[in-house]
Amino acid sequence: MKQDRITPAKRRPVNLSLDTGIVAAAREVGINLSQVSEAAIRTATRKEQERRWQEENRAAMESSNAWVEKNGLPFAKYRMF
Repeated sequence: MKQDRITPAKRRPVNLSLDTGIVAAAREVGINLSQVSEAAIRTATRKEQERRWQEENRAAMESSNAWVEKNGLPFAKYRMF
């Protein structure tokens, strides 16, 4: 899966159902619900994209790690540390 970047774009109105107590408390302290919701959705989306990428590439990473365990790091003799 190609990991897509989430870039800012035009705004689109959507309907969300939120706990009325949370909405009231947020408004009372001046929190912008749209901005907070967008940031949380962006974070959750990126986290899920990363999880899916790791799952889809697990076999390749395990294979690479097994090769290094068996053969050592390529060019290890040139390392300065």
